[in-house]
Amino acid sequence: MEYNTTRNHLIMREYGRHIQKMIDYVITIEDRERRQKNAHALIELMGFLNPHLKNVEDFRHKLWDHLFLISDFKLDVDSPYPIPTRETLKPKPEILPYPKKYPRYSHLGKNLELVIQKALKEENPEKRSGFANSIAYYMKLAYNTWHKELVHDDAIRSELNAITDGQLEFTNTPFVKAYRERDSRENNRFQRGGGKNFQQRNGGSNRNDRSGKNGGKHFKKRFK
Repeated sequence: MEYNTTRNHLIMREYGRHIQKMIDYVITIEDRERRQKNAHALIELMGFLNPHLKNVEDFRHKLWDHLFLISDFKLDVDSPYPIPTRETLKPKPEILPYPKKYPRYSHLGKNLELVIQKALKEENPEKRSGFANSIAYYMKLAYNTWHKELVHDDAIRSELNAITDGQLEFTNTPFVKAYRERDSRENNRFQRGGGKNFQQRNGGSNRNDRSGKNGGKHFKKRFK
């Protein structure tokens, strides 16, 4: 019995091992005309075994490419299409250049520096002031996100002056809620109304009192 471990590698599984054996046989045929006829017969058989390729544009071109690929590019026959090679079917991808960006302030990111550069090129004073206020708001928001606490406006103003060499200055005080302030408000809200609501959902003490005083009386009336 012949096991798959002793057979040669199956190049394209969708065509099966019999097609691969037929192609290996066609390679050994010495008569060129006979080899050419058998190659055309193999193309028809490959198209019959894979009817879904008929929906593909120029499917016969694909069949011929598969024929040469299964033969490991050893089949010497004429093709109505350009004969592929190993390099054309499996080209090496081009190396993508990795973007090398080194922001001056890494905690603010590179995009903020691009916005600052665009703001410095703005000549309209109103738009320039709007840019400065938006940049200051983002800086304060980023600081609050990473440090979980509010930062004073003087620190934002000094850092913005250091980045822009004193060319940008915000006028509006950016308002950002601190995480600690938010958490304390939620805890206070739960303490004021959360416990009461929890007791109401679970019956509460009043329900227990009613069941203790009048529960036996109602029970006797129902089952008397």
